[in-house]
Amino acid sequence: MSTLLAINNYHYRRGGADVVYLDQSELFRRNGWQVASFSMTHPQSLPSPWAGYFVKEIEFGGDYNRLRVLENSVKSIYSLEAAAKVRALVRKVRPDIAHAHNVYHHLSPSVLGAVKAEGVPTFMTLHDLKLLCPARTMWSHGEICEACKGGRLRNVVRRRCMKGSLALSTLIYVESTVHQGLRTYQRNVDKLIAPSKFVLGKFLEWGWSAQQLVHIPNFVDLTRFEPNFSAGRAFLYFGRLSDEKGLMTLVKAAALAHVPLWLVGSGPEEQGLRALAASLGADVSFFGFKTDDALWNIVREARAVVLPSECYENAPMSILEAYAVGKPVIGARVGGIPEMVRDDETGCLFESKNVDELARVLERVAGLDDAVIERWGRQARSWIAQEYSSARYYDRLVDLYSQYGIRSKA
Repeated sequence: MSTLLAINNYHYRRGGADVVYLDQSELFRRNGWQVASFSMTHPQSLPSPWAGYFVKEIEFGGDYNRLRVLENSVKSIYSLEAAAKVRALVRKVRPDIAHAHNVYHHLSPSVLGAVKAEGVPTFMTLHDLKLLCPARTMWSHGEICEACKGGRLRNVVRRRCMKGSLALSTLIYVESTVHQGLRTYQRNVDKLIAPSKFVLGKFLEWGWSAQQLVHIPNFVDLTRFEPNFSAGRAFLYFGRLSDEKGLMTLVKAAALAHVPLWLVGSGPEEQGLRALAASLGADVSFFGFKTDDALWNIVREARAVVLPSECYENAPMSILEAYAVGKPVIGARVGGIPEMVRDDETGCLFESKNVDELARVLERVAGLDDAVIERWGRQARSWIAQEYSSARYYDRLVDLYSQYGIRSKA
Protein backbone atom coordinates (compact mmCIF):
# COMPACT_ATOMS: atom_id res chain seq x y z
CA MET A 1 0.00 0.00 0.00
CA SER A 2 1.36 3.42 -0.98
CA THR A 3 1.15 6.24 1.58
CA LEU A 4 0.35 9.89 0.95
CA LEU A 5 1.11 12.60 3.49
CA ALA A 6 -1.45 15.39 2.97
CA ILE A 7 -0.57 18.78 4.48
CA ASN A 8 -2.84 21.80 4.92
CA ASN A 9 -3.47 24.56 7.47
CA TYR A 10 -7.08 23.62 8.17
CA HIS A 11 -8.65 20.19 8.52
CA TYR A 12 -12.21 21.21 7.69
CA ARG A 13 -14.05 22.76 4.72
CA ARG A 14 -13.19 26.40 5.32
CA GLY A 15 -12.29 27.49 1.77
CA GLY A 16 -11.48 26.19 -1.68
CA ALA A 17 -7.97 24.97 -0.80
CA ASP A 18 -9.31 23.04 2.18
CA VAL A 19 -11.99 21.41 0.03
CA VAL A 20 -9.35 20.22 -2.46
CA TYR A 21 -7.10 18.95 0.37
CA LEU A 22 -9.91 16.94 1.99
CA ASP A 23 -11.38 15.64 -1.27
CA GLN A 24 -7.95 14.65 -2.58
CA SER A 25 -7.29 12.72 0.63
CA GLU A 26 -10.60 10.87 0.36
CA LEU A 27 -10.01 10.16 -3.33
CA PHE A 28 -6.66 8.52 -2.62
CA ARG A 29 -8.11 6.48 0.24
CA ARG A 30 -10.78 5.15 -2.14
CA ASN A 31 -8.02 4.14 -4.53
CA GLY A 32 -6.25 2.02 -1.95
CA TRP A 33 -3.75 4.47 -0.47
CA GLN A 34 -3.06 5.09 3.17
CA VAL A 35 -3.40 8.86 3.77
CA ALA A 36 -1.85 10.55 6.79
CA SER A 37 -3.01 14.13 7.48
CA PHE A 38 -0.99 16.97 8.96
CA SER A 39 -2.76 20.16 9.96
CA MET A 40 -3.52 22.63 12.74
CA THR A 41 -5.87 22.00 15.64
CA HIS A 42 -9.11 23.93 15.41
CA PRO A 43 -12.55 23.65 17.06
CA GLN A 44 -14.10 22.80 13.67
CA SER A 45 -11.46 20.24 12.63
CA LEU A 46 -12.82 16.94 11.35
CA PRO A 47 -11.87 13.79 13.26
CA SER A 48 -8.48 12.38 12.29
CA PRO A 49 -6.38 9.47 13.57
CA TRP A 50 -3.38 11.78 13.10
CA ALA A 51 -4.73 14.66 15.21
CA GLY A 52 -2.13 13.99 17.89
CA TYR A 53 0.48 15.36 15.49
CA PHE A 54 -1.45 18.54 14.64
CA VAL A 55 0.11 21.86 15.73
CA LYS A 56 -1.36 24.34 18.17
CA GLU A 57 -4.01 26.62 16.71
CA ILE A 58 -3.04 30.04 15.36
CA GLU A 59 -5.78 32.48 14.36
CA PHE A 60 -4.56 35.94 13.40
CA GLY A 61 -6.86 38.49 14.97
CA GLY A 62 -7.69 36.04 17.76
CA ASP A 63 -7.99 37.13 21.37
CA TYR A 64 -4.43 36.31 22.51
CA ASN A 65 -2.16 37.94 25.06
CA ARG A 66 0.94 39.80 23.89
CA LEU A 67 3.28 36.86 24.48
CA ARG A 68 1.06 34.56 22.40
CA VAL A 69 0.82 37.19 19.64
CA LEU A 70 4.64 37.37 19.55
CA GLU A 71 4.88 33.57 19.52
CA ASN A 72 2.40 33.35 16.64
CA SER A 73 4.30 35.98 14.69
CA VAL A 74 7.53 34.00 14.93
CA LYS A 75 5.74 30.76 14.08
CA SER A 76 4.20 32.31 10.97
CA ILE A 77 7.71 32.76 9.59
CA TYR A 78 9.20 29.46 10.76
CA SER A 79 7.44 27.09 13.13
CA LEU A 80 9.78 24.81 15.04
CA GLU A 81 6.73 23.04 16.44
CA ALA A 82 5.34 22.26 12.97
CA ALA A 83 8.73 21.11 11.69
CA ALA A 84 9.25 18.77 14.67
CA LYS A 85 5.74 17.32 14.55
CA VAL A 86 5.66 16.69 10.83
CA ARG A 87 9.09 15.07 11.05
CA ALA A 88 7.74 12.74 13.76
CA LEU A 89 4.73 11.90 11.59
CA VAL A 90 6.94 11.16 8.59
CA ARG A 91 9.08 8.81 10.66
CA LYS A 92 5.92 7.11 11.92
CA VAL A 93 4.19 6.47 8.58
CA ARG A 94 7.09 6.62 6.08
CA PRO A 95 5.06 8.24 3.27
CA ASP A 96 5.95 7.67 -0.37
CA ILE A 97 4.76 11.17 -1.31
CA ALA A 98 3.96 14.41 0.51
CA HIS A 99 1.43 16.80 -1.00
CA ALA A 100 1.04 20.24 0.58
CA HIS A 101 -1.76 22.70 -0.01
CA ASN A 102 -1.87 25.93 2.04
CA VAL A 103 0.86 26.07 4.69
CA TYR A 104 1.54 29.83 4.93
CA HIS A 105 1.32 31.62 8.28
CA HIS A 106 -0.19 28.74 10.28
CA LEU A 107 1.94 25.64 9.69
CA SER A 108 4.61 27.79 8.00
CA PRO A 109 6.98 26.66 5.21
CA SER A 110 9.12 24.94 7.87
CA VAL A 111 7.09 21.79 7.18
CA LEU A 112 8.36 21.62 3.60
CA GLY A 113 12.01 21.56 4.59
CA ALA A 114 11.36 19.05 7.36
CA VAL A 115 9.59 16.64 5.01
CA LYS A 116 12.14 17.06 2.24
CA ALA A 117 14.99 16.43 4.68
CA GLU A 118 13.45 13.02 5.38
CA GLY A 119 13.84 12.13 1.70
CA VAL A 120 10.15 12.33 0.79
CA PRO A 121 9.27 13.71 -2.68
CA THR A 122 7.24 16.83 -1.97
CA PHE A 123 4.57 18.53 -4.07
CA MET A 124 2.49 21.64 -3.47
CA THR A 125 -0.67 22.94 -5.09
CA LEU A 126 -0.70 26.68 -5.76
CA HIS A 127 -4.14 27.72 -4.53
CA ASP A 128 -3.22 31.40 -4.70
CA LEU A 129 -0.40 33.76 -5.68
CA LYS A 130 1.31 33.89 -2.28
CA LEU A 131 4.74 32.87 -3.58
CA LEU A 132 4.68 35.94 -5.83
CA CYS A 133 2.58 38.38 -3.81
CA PRO A 134 3.06 38.47 -0.01
CA ALA A 135 -0.61 39.41 0.35
CA ARG A 136 -1.59 36.30 -1.69
CA THR A 137 -4.09 37.88 -4.09
CA MET A 138 -2.35 40.64 -6.10
CA TRP A 139 -5.24 42.81 -4.89
CA SER A 140 -4.58 46.00 -2.97
CA HIS A 141 -6.80 48.98 -2.16
CA GLY A 142 -9.52 48.01 -4.58
CA GLU A 143 -7.39 47.17 -7.61
CA ILE A 144 -5.14 44.52 -9.11
CA CYS A 145 -1.57 45.16 -7.96
CA GLU A 146 1.73 43.73 -9.22
CA ALA A 147 3.96 46.19 -7.36
CA CYS A 148 6.04 43.37 -5.81
CA LYS A 149 7.17 42.04 -9.18
CA GLY A 150 10.94 41.74 -9.53
CA GLY A 151 11.48 41.09 -5.83
CA ARG A 152 10.20 44.49 -4.67
CA LEU A 153 8.43 42.96 -1.69
CA ARG A 154 8.81 46.13 0.39
CA ASN A 155 5.78 47.47 -1.49
CA VAL A 156 3.52 45.32 0.69
CA VAL A 157 4.62 47.53 3.61
CA ARG A 158 4.53 50.78 1.68
CA ARG A 159 0.98 50.08 0.49
CA ARG A 160 -0.09 48.40 3.78
CA CYS A 161 -1.69 45.63 1.74
CA MET A 162 -2.64 43.46 4.72
CA LYS A 163 -5.90 44.91 6.01
CA GLY A 164 -4.38 48.41 5.96
CA SER A 165 -2.19 47.42 8.92
CA LEU A 166 1.46 48.49 9.05
CA ALA A 167 2.28 45.85 11.68
CA LEU A 168 0.64 42.97 9.81
CA SER A 169 2.02 44.09 6.45
CA THR A 170 5.51 44.30 7.96
CA LEU A 171 5.20 40.79 9.41
CA ILE A 172 4.14 39.38 6.04
CA TYR A 173 6.97 41.28 4.35
CA VAL A 174 9.53 39.75 6.73
CA GLU A 175 8.08 36.26 6.24
CA SER A 176 8.11 36.53 2.45
CA THR A 177 11.58 38.10 2.35
CA VAL A 178 13.06 35.35 4.53
CA HIS A 179 11.68 32.54 2.38
CA GLN A 180 12.51 34.29 -0.86
CA GLY A 181 16.08 34.72 0.34
CA LEU A 182 16.33 31.11 1.47
CA ARG A 183 14.63 29.90 -1.73
CA THR A 184 12.50 27.73 0.53
CA TYR A 185 10.00 26.65 -2.10
CA GLN A 186 12.53 26.18 -4.88
CA ARG A 187 14.72 23.93 -2.69
CA ASN A 188 12.06 21.95 -0.86
CA VAL A 189 9.24 21.40 -3.37
CA ASP A 190 9.80 19.04 -6.28
CA LYS A 191 6.82 20.31 -8.29
CA LEU A 192 4.46 23.24 -7.87
CA ILE A 193 1.03 22.37 -9.23
CA ALA A 194 -0.93 25.21 -10.86
CA PRO A 195 -4.68 24.52 -11.10
CA SER A 196 -5.03 27.14 -13.85
CA LYS A 197 -2.96 27.99 -16.90
CA PHE A 198 -3.26 31.61 -15.82
CA VAL A 199 -1.41 31.00 -12.54
CA LEU A 200 1.22 28.87 -14.27
CA GLY A 201 1.77 31.70 -16.74
CA LYS A 202 1.99 34.30 -14.00
CA PHE A 203 4.73 32.29 -12.24
CA LEU A 204 6.68 32.01 -15.49
CA GLU A 205 6.22 35.73 -16.10
CA TRP A 206 7.65 36.47 -12.64
CA GLY A 207 10.76 34.38 -13.32
CA TRP A 208 10.02 30.93 -11.91
CA SER A 209 11.47 27.89 -13.67
CA ALA A 210 9.16 26.00 -16.00
CA GLN A 211 10.83 22.80 -14.78
CA GLN A 212 9.30 23.23 -11.33
CA LEU A 213 5.77 23.94 -12.55
CA VAL A 214 3.00 21.72 -13.89
CA HIS A 215 -0.63 22.42 -14.73
CA ILE A 216 -3.17 20.05 -13.16
CA PRO A 217 -6.76 21.34 -12.87
CA ASN A 218 -8.76 20.94 -9.68
CA PHE A 219 -11.55 18.38 -9.59
CA VAL A 220 -15.01 17.88 -8.17
CA ASP A 221 -16.48 14.63 -6.90
CA LEU A 222 -19.71 14.40 -8.87
CA THR A 223 -21.08 11.73 -6.54
CA ARG A 224 -21.45 14.42 -3.87
CA PHE A 225 -23.79 16.56 -6.00
CA GLU A 226 -27.32 15.85 -7.18
CA PRO A 227 -28.01 18.07 -10.21
CA ASN A 228 -31.15 20.02 -10.99
CA PHE A 229 -31.13 21.16 -14.60
CA SER A 230 -34.48 22.97 -14.37
CA ALA A 231 -34.00 26.69 -14.93
CA GLY A 232 -34.85 28.88 -11.97
CA ARG A 233 -35.44 32.64 -12.05
CA ALA A 234 -32.81 34.11 -9.73
CA PHE A 235 -29.11 34.67 -10.35
CA LEU A 236 -26.81 33.51 -7.57
CA TYR A 237 -23.43 34.31 -6.09
CA PHE A 238 -22.07 32.13 -3.30
CA GLY A 239 -18.80 32.75 -1.51
CA ARG A 240 -17.08 35.41 0.54
CA LEU A 241 -18.64 38.88 0.49
CA SER A 242 -15.48 40.93 -0.01
CA ASP A 243 -14.51 43.77 -2.31
CA GLU A 244 -12.28 41.81 -4.71
CA LYS A 245 -15.24 39.57 -5.64
CA GLY A 246 -16.92 42.38 -7.60
CA LEU A 247 -20.22 42.20 -5.75
CA MET A 248 -20.92 45.95 -5.89
CA THR A 249 -20.69 45.61 -9.67
CA LEU A 250 -23.04 42.63 -9.55
CA VAL A 251 -25.69 44.40 -7.44
CA LYS A 252 -25.61 47.45 -9.74
CA ALA A 253 -25.92 45.23 -12.81
CA ALA A 254 -28.80 43.23 -11.31
CA ALA A 255 -30.63 46.50 -10.59
CA LEU A 256 -30.12 47.70 -14.19
CA ALA A 257 -31.26 44.37 -15.60
CA HIS A 258 -34.25 44.11 -13.20
CA VAL A 259 -33.41 40.53 -12.28
CA PRO A 260 -33.57 38.83 -8.88
CA LEU A 261 -30.20 38.21 -7.23
CA TRP A 262 -29.36 35.85 -4.38
CA LEU A 263 -26.20 36.34 -2.32
CA VAL A 264 -25.06 33.43 -0.16
CA GLY A 265 -22.12 34.02 2.16
CA SER A 266 -20.73 36.42 4.70
CA GLY A 267 -17.91 38.92 4.79
CA PRO A 268 -16.88 42.54 5.31
CA GLU A 269 -18.91 43.90 2.36
CA GLU A 270 -22.30 42.63 3.55
CA GLN A 271 -23.58 45.86 5.11
CA GLY A 272 -22.38 47.95 2.17
CA LEU A 273 -24.07 45.58 -0.26
CA ARG A 274 -27.32 45.72 1.70
CA ALA A 275 -27.23 49.52 1.66
CA LEU A 276 -26.46 49.62 -2.07
CA ALA A 277 -29.27 47.20 -2.90
CA ALA A 278 -31.73 49.27 -0.87
CA SER A 279 -30.65 52.55 -2.47
CA LEU A 280 -31.05 51.10 -5.98
CA GLY A 281 -34.28 49.26 -5.26
CA ALA A 282 -32.57 46.06 -6.44
CA ASP A 283 -34.22 42.69 -5.85
CA VAL A 284 -31.42 41.18 -3.75
CA SER A 285 -31.89 38.46 -1.13
CA PHE A 286 -29.17 37.78 1.46
CA PHE A 287 -29.04 34.20 2.72
CA GLY A 288 -26.01 34.43 5.02
CA PHE A 289 -23.38 31.73 5.31
CA LYS A 290 -24.53 28.29 4.16
CA THR A 291 -22.73 25.00 3.62
CA ASP A 292 -23.40 21.42 2.52
CA ASP A 293 -27.05 20.62 1.65
CA ALA A 294 -28.29 24.00 2.87
CA LEU A 295 -26.09 25.62 0.21
CA TRP A 296 -26.63 23.15 -2.63
CA ASN A 297 -30.41 23.27 -2.22
CA ILE A 298 -30.24 27.02 -2.92
CA VAL A 299 -27.89 26.56 -5.89
CA ARG A 300 -30.24 23.99 -7.42
CA GLU A 301 -33.05 26.58 -7.55
CA ALA A 302 -31.00 29.27 -9.34
CA ARG A 303 -31.00 30.15 -13.02
CA ALA A 304 -27.23 30.66 -13.19
CA VAL A 305 -24.30 31.25 -10.86
CA VAL A 306 -22.40 34.52 -11.28
CA LEU A 307 -18.69 35.10 -10.53
CA PRO A 308 -18.15 38.86 -10.99
CA SER A 309 -14.59 38.81 -9.62
CA GLU A 310 -12.29 41.79 -10.08
CA CYS A 311 -9.13 40.12 -8.75
CA TYR A 312 -6.91 37.43 -10.27
CA GLU A 313 -8.95 34.32 -9.53
CA ASN A 314 -7.06 31.05 -9.84
CA ALA A 315 -9.43 28.15 -10.53
CA PRO A 316 -12.56 28.78 -8.44
CA MET A 317 -14.08 25.66 -6.96
CA SER A 318 -17.45 27.44 -7.03
CA ILE A 319 -17.47 27.12 -10.84
CA LEU A 320 -16.94 23.36 -10.70
CA GLU A 321 -19.52 23.04 -7.90
CA ALA A 322 -22.07 25.07 -9.88
CA TYR A 323 -21.52 22.84 -12.91
CA ALA A 324 -21.83 19.74 -10.74
CA VAL A 325 -25.25 20.95 -9.57
CA GLY A 326 -26.24 21.50 -13.20
CA LYS A 327 -26.06 25.29 -13.35
CA PRO A 328 -24.34 27.45 -15.98
CA VAL A 329 -21.89 30.14 -14.87
CA ILE A 330 -21.62 33.81 -15.81
CA GLY A 331 -17.99 34.75 -15.17
CA ALA A 332 -15.74 37.78 -15.40
CA ARG A 333 -12.86 37.72 -17.88
CA VAL A 334 -10.12 37.81 -15.25
CA GLY A 335 -7.51 35.35 -13.98
CA GLY A 336 -8.34 31.71 -14.57
CA ILE A 337 -12.12 32.14 -14.93
CA PRO A 338 -12.15 32.27 -18.77
CA GLU A 339 -10.49 28.83 -18.87
CA MET A 340 -13.50 27.38 -17.06
CA VAL A 341 -16.45 29.03 -18.82
CA ARG A 342 -17.36 28.25 -22.43
CA ASP A 343 -19.36 31.12 -23.91
CA ASP A 344 -22.90 30.07 -24.89
CA GLU A 345 -22.09 26.47 -24.01
CA THR A 346 -21.62 26.30 -20.23
CA GLY A 347 -22.40 29.97 -19.52
CA CYS A 348 -21.23 33.45 -20.51
CA LEU A 349 -18.25 35.75 -19.98
CA PHE A 350 -18.17 39.52 -19.51
CA GLU A 351 -15.57 42.21 -18.97
CA SER A 352 -14.60 42.43 -15.29
CA LYS A 353 -15.83 45.62 -13.55
CA ASN A 354 -18.13 46.48 -16.49
CA VAL A 355 -21.56 47.09 -14.94
CA ASP A 356 -23.30 47.76 -18.24
CA GLU A 357 -21.97 44.64 -19.96
CA LEU A 358 -22.84 42.43 -17.00
CA ALA A 359 -26.34 43.94 -16.92
CA ARG A 360 -26.78 43.12 -20.61
CA VAL A 361 -25.61 39.54 -20.03
CA LEU A 362 -27.97 39.10 -17.05
CA GLU A 363 -30.88 40.52 -19.04
CA ARG A 364 -30.09 38.25 -21.99
CA VAL A 365 -29.75 35.09 -19.88
CA ALA A 366 -32.96 35.96 -18.02
CA GLY A 367 -34.76 36.16 -21.37
CA LEU A 368 -33.41 32.92 -22.86
CA ASP A 369 -35.75 29.99 -23.22
CA ASP A 370 -35.53 27.71 -20.19
CA ALA A 371 -34.53 24.86 -22.50
CA VAL A 372 -31.32 26.75 -23.39
CA ILE A 373 -30.42 27.22 -19.72
CA GLU A 374 -31.07 23.56 -19.05
CA ARG A 375 -28.91 22.55 -22.03
CA TRP A 376 -26.04 24.73 -20.77
CA GLY A 377 -26.33 23.10 -17.35
CA ARG A 378 -26.19 19.61 -18.82
CA GLN A 379 -23.23 20.54 -21.02
CA ALA A 380 -21.44 22.00 -18.00
CA ARG A 381 -21.85 18.85 -15.94
CA SER A 382 -20.84 16.69 -18.89
CA TRP A 383 -17.69 18.77 -19.42
CA ILE A 384 -16.49 18.43 -15.84
CA ALA A 385 -17.29 14.72 -15.90
CA GLN A 386 -14.73 14.48 -18.71
CA GLU A 387 -12.07 17.04 -17.77
CA TYR A 388 -12.48 17.82 -14.06
CA SER A 389 -13.52 14.45 -12.66
CA SER A 390 -12.05 12.62 -9.70
CA ALA A 391 -10.69 9.93 -12.00
CA ARG A 392 -8.90 12.40 -14.28
CA TYR A 393 -7.39 14.22 -11.31
CA TYR A 394 -6.22 10.98 -9.72
CA ASP A 395 -4.61 9.74 -12.93
CA ARG A 396 -2.88 13.07 -13.53
CA LEU A 397 -1.44 13.18 -10.02
CA VAL A 398 -0.31 9.56 -9.98
CA ASP A 399 1.33 10.05 -13.36
CA LEU A 400 3.23 12.97 -11.83
CA TYR A 401 4.11 11.03 -8.69
CA SER A 402 5.37 8.14 -10.81
CA GLN A 403 8.23 10.34 -11.98
CA TYR A 404 9.46 10.24 -8.37
CA GLY A 405 9.34 6.51 -7.69
CA ILE A 406 5.64 5.63 -7.31
CA ARG A 407 5.05 2.97 -9.94
CA SER A 408 1.56 1.70 -9.22
CA LYS A 409 -1.84 3.41 -8.92
CA ALA A 410 -2.73 1.77 -5.63
